[in-house]
Amino acid sequence: MKPALRPHPPPKTPKAGWRRALGGRSRRQGHDAEWIAALWLMLKGYQVLAFRLKGRGGEIDILARRGRVLAAVEVKRRPTLEAATLALKPDQHGRLIRAAEAAARSRPSLAGLDLRIDMVALAPRRFPRHLRGVISTGADRR
Repeated sequence: MKPALRPHPPPKTPKAGWRRALGGRSRRQGHDAEWIAALWLMLKGYQVLAFRLKGRGGEIDILARRGRVLAAVEVKRRPTLEAATLALKPDQHGRLIRAAEAAARSRPSLAGLDLRIDMVALAPRRFPRHLRGVISTGADRR
């Protein structure tokens, strides 16, 4: 008896050139926004400890310290500052908290610091806005 043949999935089509270019441009703009945010934080007296820190809980754009505060900073770049400040959703906020807690646990030098979730909102032709101790926004917020 012959084994049943499984149909092969259709071959993946490569992304169109414009989609690949758009993705690359978005990634570069995101990295540029993170560098601008890091410089802004350093001007305010923060010590940047890590960029794009990946962990089991998620990814932290910038991990920074100032005094007794360990800040997990989310960077949002949007067409307006208002849109950027509203871009942090509850599920992402939860992931940031878990990732920051994991980062603090894994580094003995960070033990005992006060953990805080911050955001740096960026928009074209505007100064960055640093929001401390952010709480997520969204229609499904409880």
